[in-house]
Amino acid sequence: MLTDLIAKMIEEMLDEQNGSLELQRNEMATRLGCVPSQISYVISSRFTPERGYVIESHKGGGGCIRIIRKEMGRSEYLMHFFCAIGESIDEREAKAYLRNLAGYGYLDKTAFAIAAASVSAPSLASAPPESRNKIRADLLKQIVLSLMEHR
Repeated sequence: MLTDLIAKMIEEMLDEQNGSLELQRNEMATRLGCVPSQISYVISSRFTPERGYVIESHKGGGGCIRIIRKEMGRSEYLMHFFCAIGESIDEREAKAYLRNLAGYGYLDKTAFAIAAASVSAPSLASAPPESRNKIRADLLKQIVLSLMEHR
């Protein structure tokens, strides 16, 4: 899959350059035979703050993007993750955050299943539709706080 190839290539470049990379979207897209928006998609979906990356985008000049891999300990990662949730989050995004937590070993299968059920549409069905994403963000933040308190 092209997205996997792009992500792998960026990871390898980050490894070669000690966790800090500046790349040109257009140049990379030309090398891979794809459109620059595919590069942007991979960066925005796989190199996210909750996964420990800092992204700086510079307009013009062929879409220069700086990616920095930030090594974080458990507490710092969870605090960063907490802040990245924001005030409102939809179900798909909340479950992606939970998958990331599970991927880093912070949630086992059972805890993941319970957390995913708590932020699901059926769990929030009795809440007013305009409040569900805010409630979901609050629930997800409480889950992260609980992980911070219980090492």
